[in-house]
Amino acid sequence: MQLATTEDLLSYLIAPDPAAPRLTRAVEGMDHEGKRTQISVVEERPLTIFLNAQEIVTAMTIGDYPEYLALGFLRNQGMLGPQEKVLGVDYDDELETVVVRTDGQTSYEEKLKKKTRTSGCAVGTVFGDMMEGLEGVTLPAVTVKTSDLYALASVINRTPSLYLEAGAIHGTVLCQGNRPLVYMEDVGRHNAVDKIAGWMLSEGVAAGDKLLYTTGRLTSEMVIKTAMMGIPVLASRSGFTAWGVEIARQVGLTLIGRMRGKRFVCLSGEERLLRDADPESVGDEDRKHRRKGADA
Repeated sequence: MQLATTEDLLSYLIAPDPAAPRLTRAVEGMDHEGKRTQISVVEERPLTIFLNAQEIVTAMTIGDYPEYLALGFLRNQGMLGPQEKVLGVDYDDELETVVVRTDGQTSYEEKLKKKTRTSGCAVGTVFGDMMEGLEGVTLPAVTVKTSDLYALASVINRTPSLYLEAGAIHGTVLCQGNRPLVYMEDVGRHNAVDKIAGWMLSEGVAAGDKLLYTTGRLTSEMVIKTAMMGIPVLASRSGFTAWGVEIARQVGLTLIGRMRGKRFVCLSGEERLLRDADPESVGDEDRKHRRKGADA
C-alpha cells in the first residue's frame, strides 16, 4: 500500500502519530499455524471528566488529547453553553482526570440520571434527551464537490495511522474543501468526534464550511453530534442506520456513506452535490487499500 506523501501530510494541522508512546504496545501470541507472533495492540485507558466540581463520566479512550476529548464531550452533551466561558482545562496524568472549569454553575444531576447507551463500539453514553437542542439547528446548504470527496478519501485512507499500525480503532477527520485538517482516532468513534469538537471549541474554528469524515457507521449519534457541532456534511466509508438518515434529512445534513473508490451513496442532501468529477477517472479501490469500514 502506498502511503500518503509528505506533501499530502503537510495539509494536516493535526495528524495521527502511530509511533507515539503509550498508544500501543507489543503483545505476543500464537498464529493460525501455531507459530509465536508479536503484534501491536491499541491501549485503552479510563479518563474521568469533571465539569467544575461535578464528576460527569468516565470514558475509555486511547489517552491522547484528553483536554480536547473532555471539552468536546461536554460541548456535544449540551453541558457547555455557547455563552459559557471556559476558564481552564486541567489534566492530571497520574489520576487520569480532566477538570474543565467555567464561569458558570454546574448542576446536571437530573440530566445525568437519564442516559442512553449508544450503538458505538466502546459503548458511548448520551445524557438526557438525545434530540435535545436539535429543534433550533439550521445547517448551511453547502455545495459538496464530488472531486473533493474523492481527493479526501484518497489522502485519508493512505495517511499513516494507528488503524494501519494496530487496527481496532476508528478515525474521524475534520476537512475543508479537499483538505483534511484534523485527524483524530479512538476506540470509539464518539470519542474521535468529541476530540475534534474540543479542538474546534478551543481554537474558535467555524463549522459552517467544514466536512466531517469518519470510518464508522452513520448512526443517529454520529448525525446528532455532527449537527450539534454545526458541520453541514458527514461522510463515511461505512453504511447507514435508518434513524441516522431520518435525522439528517430533518436538520438538512448532507449524508454520504459507503465511500469506496469511485463509489458512494448519498441519502440526504443529494441536491447539494456538485458532480464535477468523472467516476471512471477514479477507478475501483484495490482490496489491499481497504480499511475496516469498507465492509461495514
